[in-house]
Amino acid sequence: MINRSQAKMILSLQKRKVREENLLFVIEGDKLVREYILAGNRVTLLAGKPEWIDGEPEAVISGADETVTVSYEELRRISSLRTPHNVLAVAPMAKKEYSDKLLAGRLTPALEYVQDPGNLGTIIRIAAWFGMGNIVCSPDCVDFYNPKVIQSTMGAFMHVDVWYLPLDAFLGRVVSEGMPVYGATMDGRSIYESDLGSEGIILFGNESRGISDGLLGYVTRRITIPGPGKPLAGIESLNVSMAAAIICSEFARRKV
Repeated sequence: MINRSQAKMILSLQKRKVREENLLFVIEGDKLVREYILAGNRVTLLAGKPEWIDGEPEAVISGADETVTVSYEELRRISSLRTPHNVLAVAPMAKKEYSDKLLAGRLTPALEYVQDPGNLGTIIRIAAWFGMGNIVCSPDCVDFYNPKVIQSTMGAFMHVDVWYLPLDAFLGRVVSEGMPVYGATMDGRSIYESDLGSEGIILFGNESRGISDGLLGYVTRRITIPGPGKPLAGIESLNVSMAAAIICSEFARRKV
């Protein structure tokens, strides 16, 4: 049975400040928790329904520093989901150090002020699918360890490193080093007619405002996804994660 202090700690980790202070985050879901541990990662606490814990192999259970059984009602009280799964885990944040060298010879999405957890989670999943191991985010983007972000990555968070950097300084450095910056804009050249390389930054802007004027100055190649040719009522642009999927797919297709 989970005690009061454990429940309070898990609930507090829904706040970014608490996560950063304790360097801990929450993973929810049978498959997600199982795959996280089987990938060689340890968790500090595993809270699961008795039947889930009894049905898992020793390789999963032994990956936790502490294991507690919980009822569905207990899970519902500590979960960030409307309908909780059978298990929840608390895990330590990865300790990694950023260097611009990590991006050399690679394509890297960069995100400015992306606020929706589902959008970030989906873009992380897209990056993982296309072999892009890094994403650079402005500091005001939604937190990578937000429970809804982790959930929406469907496990892809294990394969992509997300770095939070001031984008003006970051883009200034990469441009000075000769790396192209592709900006996803409404007035760019069609992605299907543009010259696309195998190295560079692919910049995506805020869900409603796009790329800010301050960052547009660093864009060396404006690209866009051609639409229907005439305005459609209620459809001004694509969702940022949809745009990321289409653009990253085209970059990947050119490399084949």
